[in-house]
Amino acid sequence: MSLIVRWAALVVAAILAFGTPAYAQRGAAGTITGIQIQGNVRAEPETIRSYLQLKVGEPFDAAAADRSLKALFATGLFSDVVIEMQGSTLVVKVTENPIINRVAFEGNKKIEDDKLRDEVQSKPRQVFTRARVQSDVDRILTIYRRSGRYNASVEPKVIRLEQGRVDLVFEINEGDVTGVQRISFVGNEAFGDGTLRGKIRTTESAWWRFLSSDDRFDPDRMNLDKELLRKFYLSEGYADFRVVSAIAELAPNREGFFITFTISEGDRYRFGKVDVTSRFQGLDVDVLKSFLTISEGEWYDADEVEKSVSNIQEAVGSLGYAFVEVRPNIRRNKDNNTVDVTFDVQEGPRVYVERINISGNTRTLDKVIRREFRLAEGDAFSTAKVRRSQQRLRNLGFFEKVDVSAAPGSSPDKTNLEVQVVEQSTGEISFGAGYATTAGVVGDIPVKERNLLGKGRELRVGLSIGTLSTAIDLGFTEPYFMDRNVSAGFDLFRTSNDRQNIASYSDRSLGFALRGGWAYTEDIRQIVRYTLRQTDIYNVQPWASPIIQNNAGTQVVSELAETIIWDTRDTRLNTTKGFMVRNTVAAAGLIGTEQYVRTTADAVYYKTIVEDIVASIGGSIGLVVPYNNSFVRINNLFYIGGDSLRGFQVGGIGPRDANTTDSLGGQYYYTGTAELSYPLPFIPKEVALLGKAFVDVGSLWGVQQSTYNTTSVLTSDPMRVSTCRGCQLGSTLGAIPLAHPWRLRYGPG
Repeated sequence: MSLIVRWAALVVAAILAFGTPAYAQRGAAGTITGIQIQGNVRAEPETIRSYLQLKVGEPFDAAAADRSLKALFATGLFSDVVIEMQGSTLVVKVTENPIINRVAFEGNKKIEDDKLRDEVQSKPRQVFTRARVQSDVDRILTIYRRSGRYNASVEPKVIRLEQGRVDLVFEINEGDVTGVQRISFVGNEAFGDGTLRGKIRTTESAWWRFLSSDDRFDPDRMNLDKELLRKFYLSEGYADFRVVSAIAELAPNREGFFITFTISEGDRYRFGKVDVTSRFQGLDVDVLKSFLTISEGEWYDADEVEKSVSNIQEAVGSLGYAFVEVRPNIRRNKDNNTVDVTFDVQEGPRVYVERINISGNTRTLDKVIRREFRLAEGDAFSTAKVRRSQQRLRNLGFFEKVDVSAAPGSSPDKTNLEVQVVEQSTGEISFGAGYATTAGVVGDIPVKERNLLGKGRELRVGLSIGTLSTAIDLGFTEPYFMDRNVSAGFDLFRTSNDRQNIASYSDRSLGFALRGGWAYTEDIRQIVRYTLRQTDIYNVQPWASPIIQNNAGTQVVSELAETIIWDTRDTRLNTTKGFMVRNTVAAAGLIGTEQYVRTTADAVYYKTIVEDIVASIGGSIGLVVPYNNSFVRINNLFYIGGDSLRGFQVGGIGPRDANTTDSLGGQYYYTGTAELSYPLPFIPKEVALLGKAFVDVGSLWGVQQSTYNTTSVLTSDPMRVSTCRGCQLGSTLGAIPLAHPWRLRYGPG
């Protein structure tokens, strides 16, 4: 016991012996008498002192020293910082981060340097930090993964230079594209895997999908696919549908992914009771019911419910009710698998548009975007007008993506519209070649810019050279002339045609046109056009029809035309619904040699019969008559065929000289068409190849025989009929038919 006591006494004595001087030293150095900065090259001492929470004359505090360390590291200027007391002096030792001299990328071929430079945070003349470099590496990998390259790797290299500078080089191994090898579904009974694959964006890899990136794995696209599956099933009556899981597994060979969607379909429902209620006095609900697109007994369709909501909102808004909210109250009846829907029309919150914020328009001016909006800052907020504004922006064709969302404003009754766009190329230059019966072998070089200087202006230059025809034209359009909702433009043109194969003569024209247009409503617009054209009819063969010989020479046409258009089509290419009605009246004779009145009218109606199958029916009529005892020259008459009556060449029908078979044109015509558009089996949607079946009818007649004192003209006017079943390829330049129609009814003249 005495030994233990002695050892304890020795330990206590040692602690007291060594501990007392240490505390004495700390106490002696407890007050800071000076601050010394060491190791700084670019950073000013006063800048470093400003981050310290220790001051001269104050006692040293370990907690304050720790906070000072964190503050200095947070500046990103230093790679190392040490704070210590040397006597009564506080010494701050820093090691500065180098300055980036250059940022370079090596090994990248699929993504350009400029694109990567815009994405990384490290820039020349910035302070180099390893945390920022690691963030840049992660960002580059994310970009490559979004492009389907999941095997990409990035290695940052730092090359040290003199004067505290470094070159930062990202060495990139892009790897191969990681595609989607297989897409499968679990739990689907109502629809097969093939049908569901056609409803989502992600596609399985195949050789013909080289023009699309949808067969590359993208986790964000998978989230979109889940929403697309949900919308599809809800539109087919499966109100209880849900996606249980969506799993992507890397294939054993690491060359692709296997994607599996596990779903729960649930029961299929029909619409039960459908009603409309209103909390507005004087609003007739029976009138509102006429805007519903659903009815009792039909299969439940969530898309049609949304359409009905939009229709009612627009109808009530047009009656002068600014703040309207339509709530579809949905009640499922699981005992008989029906869904009751009541549309409750009530006054919505009074919300006004405070600001419209636009981002992403790196080229297009703000005013080009703002003028497409159907509401302005200070207006009452309207969901229908926002939706229409978004559609108008998409219709411009300037942007790859358009998103318009509402964000809270400065007060509860105000909202901001956040407009995010992604620019796309608006310039087009293409080269084409083909053969036409009236033009021979043809080469086309059209050049077009739809957003000139980012101001929404359109410039078009076209050159077409063929063995039988040549044409060059220049056109310019200002869609908002003098910042008003009036378009203005001009056209210059020169054409030359060899018509020896159909009418034994040639012609050439030179002229210009001035045009202006304005909109009365969203769907109705008017265009006024003045054209001054000189035409020469020459190379008339000696054996040509007397009518053609009497038309030889030079003529000057001064024509004023007015066109009114009513157009409700959803899109101009591959239309699925809506109609277009157009009427043009033109008069020549203000100056020049020709005096006539021409009028044409045409209409077409589109309707989706079932999904992806669209039917259309349309027709066109026209007449041209002279006045002041004049006559209509042959080049100002109508000629139909080609696109207007498929299966017949231009000038292939209508009045014809009985002796020379020359086509003479006609004063009156009509055409009609019925067409069915449908998807082709086993052809993916991205190929844009559609099946087409149509029947065309038409006739052309009327020639001024008395003017030319001749009766040797075939003027019979039987209806011609042609039909075809083929396909059509969609492209940015328009629809390209891939079919050869055949004639069912034809005859002389």
